Amino acid sequence: MKTKWLLMALFTLLPVLLPFGAAAQSADEVVAKALAARGGLGRIKAVQAQRVTGTISFGIGAEGPFVVELKRPGKMHMEMTIGGQTVVRVYDGKSAGWIINPFSENKDVQPMSADDVKNISDESDFDGPLVDYKAKGNEIEFVGKEDVEGKHCYRIKLTNKKGEVRFYLFDAASYQLLKWESTRKGEDKDYPVESFFRDYRDVKGIQFAFEIDSDSPGTEQKQKIVVAKLEVDPEIEESRFGKPSPPPPSATPPGAGPGAPQN
Repeated sequence: MKTKWLLMALFTLLPVLLPFGAAAQSADEVVAKALAARGGLGRIKAVQAQRVTGTISFGIGAEGPFVVELKRPGKMHMEMTIGGQTVVRVYDGKSAGWIINPFSENKDVQPMSADDVKNISDESDFDGPLVDYKAKGNEIEFVGKEDVEGKHCYRIKLTNKKGEVRFYLFDAASYQLLKWESTRKGEDKDYPVESFFRDYRDVKGIQFAFEIDSDSPGTEQKQKIVVAKLEVDPEIEESRFGKPSPPPPSATPPGAGPGAPQN
């Protein structure tokens, strides 16, 4: 399994929790109502930091704790432990990022590639792509109506400035996000990914899903995130967004962790 795919749901966790009001006739109306019901644009933009802790599972024997810390403008620190091995990804919010991947050949602190930095700048935007979507270079389109798990939904298409397409499916009754769809690049092809959002809770006036189930249709890849705690505006030291310290020596042989993701 690709490490990037394993981490995918972690970075859809924060930006796409968008419940909204009555039926809408255009994408702009949907987005406006989504942001109002989520807590309001002013409340969303007033949040300066978030910390999410919980567990992530890729199947029996391949699960463990994670923490994601986000802080304006665009800073991120993520840690995920599987089989006693901890993957770390850090972005300073400007131009530099670092990765520690104990499942790769080089287990030291490595600088992110230029492509990784471009992608993580999207991941670290906890407002999400629908907040100020035009200023971010995104385009949206109301596609139509369909059913998701027996519920009537509205489908919204978002195309970002890199030409990547994502779909958001909102419950027509509650207007909470039920499903998210996109594609991820593999070694030789693109493959579909989808996430289902459940167990919405209010945290300081903003709605968040506390359970996310993700998969890739046609494959055996599955992922489940259960949030134990979500903090809005916690104190986070700036050092958390700098170059991380090298990992300590491990007694576990390389690749011995159960379900170890491979690069």
